[in-house]
Amino acid sequence: MIASVCSASVLGARGHRVMVEVHVGPGLPSFTMLGLPDESCREARDRVRAAVLSSGLSWPDRRVTVNLAPPTHRKSGSGLDLAIAVGVLAATEQLEPESLSGRAFAGELGLDGSVRAVAGVAPMVGVDPGLEWVVPSACVGEASAVSRGEVRSVASLGELVEVFAGRAVWSRAADAPVGGRAEALAPVDDLADVRGQPVARLALEVAAAGGHHLLFVGSPGAGKTMLARRLPGLLPDLDHQTGLEVTMVQSAAGVGSPGLVVRPPFRAPHHTSSSAALVGGGSHMVRPGEISLAHGGVLFLDEMGQFAPAVLDTLREALETGRVSVGRVNHHVSMPARFQLVGATNPCPCGEAGAPGVCACDERSRHRYLSRLSGPLLDRFDLRVRVSRPEVGDLLSGERGESSAEVVSRVVRARARAIESRGMLNADLDGEALDRWARLDEAATSLLRDEMERGRLTGRGYHRVRRVARTLADLAGCESASVNGDLVAAALSMRSVFDRRVVS
Repeated sequence: MIASVCSASVLGARGHRVMVEVHVGPGLPSFTMLGLPDESCREARDRVRAAVLSSGLSWPDRRVTVNLAPPTHRKSGSGLDLAIAVGVLAATEQLEPESLSGRAFAGELGLDGSVRAVAGVAPMVGVDPGLEWVVPSACVGEASAVSRGEVRSVASLGELVEVFAGRAVWSRAADAPVGGRAEALAPVDDLADVRGQPVARLALEVAAAGGHHLLFVGSPGAGKTMLARRLPGLLPDLDHQTGLEVTMVQSAAGVGSPGLVVRPPFRAPHHTSSSAALVGGGSHMVRPGEISLAHGGVLFLDEMGQFAPAVLDTLREALETGRVSVGRVNHHVSMPARFQLVGATNPCPCGEAGAPGVCACDERSRHRYLSRLSGPLLDRFDLRVRVSRPEVGDLLSGERGESSAEVVSRVVRARARAIESRGMLNADLDGEALDRWARLDEAATSLLRDEMERGRLTGRGYHRVRRVARTLADLAGCESASVNGDLVAAALSMRSVFDRRVVS
């Protein structure tokens, strides 16, 4: 007897359809699995057998062969357990094969027959969202966010058999968000907690309004990390398409929310992270890295000077293309990675940047420390701002600064102006769009020409300064399609750190 059951596996942040074919025939009792299963997937033979017996069902005393089609990519993880068990039950006529039509199954089986959550349910369902998917109760929210059809939750294999036999009805998970949307949102840090720091606060607002990459440089305790962690609170909710992409990525990595992701993610990997941790990958199971998990949100690299230079340079492709590609011998995986990069670093190993009587670093150690940040990477930061320690009076005054809610209102207006008139955020404007929406007057042209002739500004930096100037104009409510010398001068002042005039 042969039975076919629809399921899916995950590769990178995408699902791939898997047809689980089960044949039960004469021969010595055995269990054979074909179709490039990895070791964790191959262990399903023991989990499935124990779950079937624990559910009061019978296991065939014959030869069982399972084929995971197509055999062109490796299947990994335990997400195919439920489909394999259903296929065995259908092949042994303990389930009606007709009941499997139009349905797909995903979930891990416990030895007691329980159906457990697995990573990647959202991209699995995304393979064919029109099917009726049967998933673990804990995964209903993320599956519902993707599926166009009905999503059924199941807590155990025995419950599934009872439903198919007509002796029970489908149950809905109690914790599944209505409509697949994640209702419980984590609290965000408020910008009102920051004392002083007017330039850094302005840079944070500009970054939020235009989608610009931002680098903070300053002494320890100046508030660089505190400022960076408040950027997500200045960003609007994700649009539906981006939220869907973020949900897929987080689900594939096993860090998903109970439903559709609506808030921009914030990722802050440790400086000891490897290239694979940032970009993603793996020898057998390709998983999203930190830059894909930050898709649609913020990637914060604290202590950038402590990251390995080769690790930092892996960011350059994603910063330019918004995607990251991971190649292996048998497959090639592309994952979304459009994020805002925020970095924080000390200006020297001790952090005091040449302060007389305080800084203990010589010129050689300072140069070695800063050289860990390559020129091409630094050039991709639209904003490079020095953060000084706040004034004592600001710290002791007890007066709270402007709140995130007040800043958000300006950010939303500026972003809306950019989207409505240009169809994109200012950070994404290319040369033709810049010539149309960020035309330079005579003073601005003269200022930029002087910077480039002196070698202080590259061609890439020239375009990035114009983008920042356009964002400053939007925040000021300027309707003109040109930017003047004052706006360009302000944009240059927020890019002065690490140019050839200012080494520290």
